[in-house]
Amino acid sequence: MAPPARYFDLVREMRDAYNHRLRLVESARERGIKPTARLFATSALTVRKWWRRYQQQGPSGLKEHSRAPHHSPLRTSAEIEEQVVALRRQLPTFGAARLKREFELSPSHVAIQRIWHAHGLIAKRRRKYQRKQDLAAVKARWRLFQQISADTKDLCDIPHFWPQAQRLRLPAVQYTAREVRSGLLFLAFAQRRSASASAVFAERIQRHLDRCGVDLRDLVWQTDNGGEFIGHYDRAGRRVGFPAALGDSQHVRIPPAAHTYQSDVETVHRLVEDEFFDLESFTSRGDFLAKAHTYQLYFNLARPNSHKQNMSPWQIIEALAPRSPLKLCLLTPVFLDYYLNSKGGYELPFQP
Repeated sequence: MAPPARYFDLVREMRDAYNHRLRLVESARERGIKPTARLFATSALTVRKWWRRYQQQGPSGLKEHSRAPHHSPLRTSAEIEEQVVALRRQLPTFGAARLKREFELSPSHVAIQRIWHAHGLIAKRRRKYQRKQDLAAVKARWRLFQQISADTKDLCDIPHFWPQAQRLRLPAVQYTAREVRSGLLFLAFAQRRSASASAVFAERIQRHLDRCGVDLRDLVWQTDNGGEFIGHYDRAGRRVGFPAALGDSQHVRIPPAAHTYQSDVETVHRLVEDEFFDLESFTSRGDFLAKAHTYQLYFNLARPNSHKQNMSPWQIIEALAPRSPLKLCLLTPVFLDYYLNSKGGYELPFQP
């Protein structure tokens, strides 16, 4: 006859050993401790342990007890835990690693996430499952101002921002341009997408870069196939709109449905939403522009990019072109409609 299976071997393979322990204590009640130990191929101490637990607690005593220590000497102090929780509530879109870096917190980012989870402060985020080509290594070899990616973003679907926009007549569309090698960011805003607004946006940036000594002949602007970037010909056969505003620079459009080609600017759209629109409150149109300018300065001068060796755009520019002027980072965001409104003035109603 084959020897009985050892108790511990069976328990290891079982997802729930409760019923096996129940049979063990029933056998102990009928046969005694030592005969049961021989029958289940275990020690008398093991049988006695489960028999005593069953006598004291009933069937619930046969469940596996946690082996976690009752006290952790390295546990985060209550004071630091309160600070971590307060920062999460104040800046809900900041990740644990970023908060640790910017506020010099002592716990690891894993410990910070564990504290947030314990306080119910981590919400599941819907992920967009799409295939993305990793071009980071290729782009790291590009020269400065080899390419600017430009795009627009609807602001009407941001819950925290949109009620304020309706009350204060804030813009509904964000125009974004990002220099790919350094990540340098330029923002502007409008009430709607239009070829004329896109042209003003590009022309302002082109003039700014030219004043800063950038060779515009080597610069390529990349956009999607939106109507605001395509342009058209006037009656005299001249090209007008966004492409015409680029002057000596080139304009390329991504293939249809090739969304990963615009990953640099699409990524910054999410960052601006998380770090600016989801956090800030505004009192007027002027206050909105001032805070947008402050965020753009922070992004260009101080915000480290984890995908670019934790360097800010300005630090990358300084490393690659040490004599570059700081004013490269200082172009202010504007309301593009102001330049299209013949009456002028930020507080005037927009043309229908």
